[in-house]
Amino acid sequence: MNTPVRLDKWLWAARFFKTRSYARDAVAGGKVHLNGNRAKPGRSLNTGDELRIQRGEELYTITVSGLSTRRGPASVARTLYEESEENRLQREKLIELRKLEFQQRQDRQRRPDKRQRRKLVRFKSGFE
Repeated sequence: MNTPVRLDKWLWAARFFKTRSYARDAVAGGKVHLNGNRAKPGRSLNTGDELRIQRGEELYTITVSGLSTRRGPASVARTLYEESEENRLQREKLIELRKLEFQQRQDRQRRPDKRQRRKLVRFKSGFE
């Protein structure tokens, strides 16, 4: 299929966004850049175009290798683009850092619950 496809429709078909409206809002909000420039949701996309997609904390730098207007399985969607190796490694490194930060937060002690706070208040005021 060599006919151009709308950018928001392709992002939905390639499974970068769950719905077309999410894809449209991301493009309109400046989270997607086509060939280094901001684009509108209805912009035509062709094979060989370079996309930079900001999705949450993740940044994808991809090259469009196939076009589709239909959303299919994830295995088929992955064939629609090629991600640069350095970008993939950087994304995986950031994911690993987020996991480590989450584990560090889990290791911290929690705040005292209601019963423990009452005991602390009694202790500090000298009643026990």
